[in-house]
Parts: sequence; C-alpha cells; structure tokens
Amino acid sequence: MTYLLNIDEAIDRKFLVTKSIKGQAEAGTIIHVMDAEKVSNSLLVAYRVSRFNGKFHDFQDYNAKFDDVNQFCKWAQPDNFIARNYESFSIKDIQHYIKVKNRTFFSFCLPLILLAAIVIWALAFVLLDGVIKFVLGGALTVVAIFFVFSLFKSQKKKEKMRMYKKISSGWGVVIE
Repeated sequence: MTYLLNIDEAIDRKFLVTKSIKGQAEAGTIIHVMDAEKVSNSLLVAYRVSRFNGKFHDFQDYNAKFDDVNQFCKWAQPDNFIARNYESFSIKDIQHYIKVKNRTFFSFCLPLILLAAIVIWALAFVLLDGVIKFVLGGALTVVAIFFVFSLFKSQKKKEKMRMYKKISSGWGVVIE
C-alpha cells in the first residue's frame, strides 16, 4: 500500500488485515475503512469488521491509532484479489494465502538451504573420500539451492492459482 499518496485514498476501501490487533481485527480478516484523519503527528482510522455468526453478519466498528501512514500500510495491505472476492474464501483459505504470500527468501529458503547443505556435507564427509567428496558435496549443494528456490516460487504460484480456481469455478471459467 505504499503507493497511497494520501490517506484519503484509503477511505471506503476494503483491506486484508495482515497483523492482528488484539480484540479488534484478526490477521486474515477483511476490514472496510470508513474514515481516516490526521491528528497531530498520528493517524486515526475508523474501520468496520464484519463477522459471520452462524445465521447473520455481525458488524463492529473500531478505531485504531497509527504513528503514520506507513505504519497503517504495513497493518492493512491491499490485496485486491482477496478483497474483491473474500466472500468466496474461508478464513483458513485467506490465512494460508497470507502465510504463503508473506514467505521471503530469508524466512523460508535460507533455513531449508542451510539444513540441506549441512546434511549433504555431513554425508559427503562420512561416506566419501578424497576430492570426490568436495566435488559431489558442492554439486549437490547447488542442486539443493536450485530445488528450494524453485519450490519457493512454485508454492506462491500454486497458492494463487488455487485461489483463482476457487472463485472462477462459479463463473464457469476453468484456469489451467
């Protein structure tokens, strides 16, 4: 949401909450920003959270105070794909999408690469002798890096396609 030039552009939009505010909005819910105003050096945002309680929707209005627009942007990021079609997704779908979408190289790939490298080099030193352990260990480490990085990219793509398929099935559109 860093593309917002001023807070007025956020009013009357729906946003996907990425960081929970205790007792107000849970991560993965959709909020509707009703009003926002600058108060001295901070930002006061009035928003509505709707929850489905079995038979009817429960609407609850809240106010949240942020130090600046950037802090608000980090809290409620627009994901137009989710925000437009949130009626088609369960909370579990949305939260899983956030989890996969928010993965980074350092939080997902690096730990897997390090684990694979440790296992590869330990096995190479135990099972092989001479120069071959360095050649095979290095080659397998490069293969592991390539595999983990391609897994990282494909999971993000598969998750988005799964979500698109879920909403497009109601339109009679098949995405392959």
